[in-house]
Amino acid sequence: MLDVYHEFETGLSGFSEGRAQRFTIPLSDMRLHIIIAACFWCGFVDSRKIRGISSSYKRFYRERKSFMCIDGSKIIPFEQVNDDYCDCEDGSDEPGTSACPRGRFYCTNLGFRPHYIPSSRVNDGICDCCDASDEYNSHAHCQNTCWNLGQRERAYVEGQMRTLDEGLQLKQQLIEEGVLLWREKQAQLRELQQVAEDLQIKLEDHRRKKHEADRLKEQTLKALQAGDSGVRRQNSTVTSIFKLLDSNKDGSITVDEVQAKVSLVHDEERVLSEDEAVALLGGGHQMDLTEFQHTLWDILIKGDSVKIKDTQGAPGSIVGEDPHLKAVDRAAEWEATNLKKAEEDYETVNMEISDLRKKLAIDYGTDWEFLFLNSQCYKLKVYEYTYTLCPFNQVTQKSTAGTEVSLGRWGMWAGTPKNQYSQMVYENGEPCWQGGSRSTTVTLTCGTETALRSVKEPSKCQYIMDFQTPVACQPVLKQRGIHSEL
Repeated sequence: MLDVYHEFETGLSGFSEGRAQRFTIPLSDMRLHIIIAACFWCGFVDSRKIRGISSSYKRFYRERKSFMCIDGSKIIPFEQVNDDYCDCEDGSDEPGTSACPRGRFYCTNLGFRPHYIPSSRVNDGICDCCDASDEYNSHAHCQNTCWNLGQRERAYVEGQMRTLDEGLQLKQQLIEEGVLLWREKQAQLRELQQVAEDLQIKLEDHRRKKHEADRLKEQTLKALQAGDSGVRRQNSTVTSIFKLLDSNKDGSITVDEVQAKVSLVHDEERVLSEDEAVALLGGGHQMDLTEFQHTLWDILIKGDSVKIKDTQGAPGSIVGEDPHLKAVDRAAEWEATNLKKAEEDYETVNMEISDLRKKLAIDYGTDWEFLFLNSQCYKLKVYEYTYTLCPFNQVTQKSTAGTEVSLGRWGMWAGTPKNQYSQMVYENGEPCWQGGSRSTTVTLTCGTETALRSVKEPSKCQYIMDFQTPVACQPVLKQRGIHSEL
C-alpha cells in the first residue's frame, strides 16, 4: 500500500492545472484505474494539517516548496514547518510545537472561546486548550470540555444581557425622574431667591424701625435723665420723680431716701449729710407729694446744686417707673427681636440658596441620571468596619468601636474618555499615619439595584469601591456583548 501511495504521490507531480487525467497503475495482476480531478485554482495543495494556527493565518501556510517567516526575516523549505526545530525568530515556523520560545499555539476551542497559549505549553502534559488540541502528542489524557464551558458562558452572557436590558429600562426611568427633579430644584432655587429678595426688603424695613425705636428711646432717656445739667425732664411728671425718690413706696420721702437718691451736682460721689438732706426736705425729716412739689422739686428743676443720682435701669429708677419710657423701651425691644428674627430668616434662606447652588453645580450626567443619588447614602459591612458611600458628598469608615474616619470627600468624575461617568474620586480624607490623606476611587457597574458591592484597600489608605446602579448601564455593552466561537 505504501508503495502504491508513493507512486500515487509521485504521479501527482505530473498533473497539469485545471485538467482531469486518467492513470493506470499496475499492482500484482490487477489494473487500477484512477480518475483524478486536479483543480489548482488556489495554487496549492494541503498535504498535511498545520496545527496551532487560526483561520486568519492559514494563508501564510499554503504548502509549497518554501515558507517565508511571517516577519519576513527568512525563507525556509516548507518541510521545516512544525518539524520541532525553530528556524524563524518570530516562531512562526513552529505554531504546533514547543520548539520556539516566542511561538504561539492557537486553540480553536470549537464551542467556546478560541485563544492563544505560549508554544512552550504544547505537549507539556497539562491541558491548556479546552479542545485538548495542545496535547496531541503527550501522555496527558485531555477531554474536550469546550461545549460545557461554552454552555456555561452562554448562560452567563444571557443573564448579563437580561440584567442589562432591565438595567437600561430602570435607567430610563431614573433619567426621567432626574429631569423632573432637576426642574424641581431649579424652581426651588427661583422660589428661594424670591423669598430672599422679599426678606431683604423686610430686613431693611425692620432695620429702619429698629433705628427709629432706638432713637426714640434715646431721646426719651435724655429727656428723663438728670445728666450733668440737672433734672430737665420734658416728658416726666412731679409724681414720677416723687415715686422715684420714695423707695419704700410709703407716700413720703425721708432723709435716708434723699441721701440714697440725691447728690451734689459737682460732687456726685459724696453722700449728703443728714443736715443737708433735712435742708432739702424743708427742715423736716420727711415730706409728702404736695410739700415735694413746692420745695425739693423746684430745687431739682433748677439743677444748679443737686440732682438725681445716675441710677438708670436700677429698680425704682426713672426707666423702671416712667410709663412713657417703659413704652418706648418695650417698642425698642420688640423691634430688636423682629430684626433679629428677620436676619436669621434671611441668613437661613441664603444658606439654602448657597447649598442648592452647590448641588446644582455638580455634574449629574448628560441626562441628570445620577441626580437621584444626591442626598442618599449606601452602607456595606466588611469584617469589623462599616463603609458608607454618600455620592457627591463623602465616604466614611466606621469601626465596631464607633470611631468614624473620613475616606475622602467628593472630588470629580474620573472615568475613561468614552465613559467619564464610570468612576468617581473622593479625596482629601483624614490624614494617614504614613503621611498624605485618605482617598477612595468608586467604580460604577451596571446592575438592577443601587448598592455598594465591595470595598478593598489595595494600598495603605487608598480605597477602591464597586458601586452597582442601573444608571451605570450603557447600551454600547449590549451591542458589544461577549462572543463565543461556535
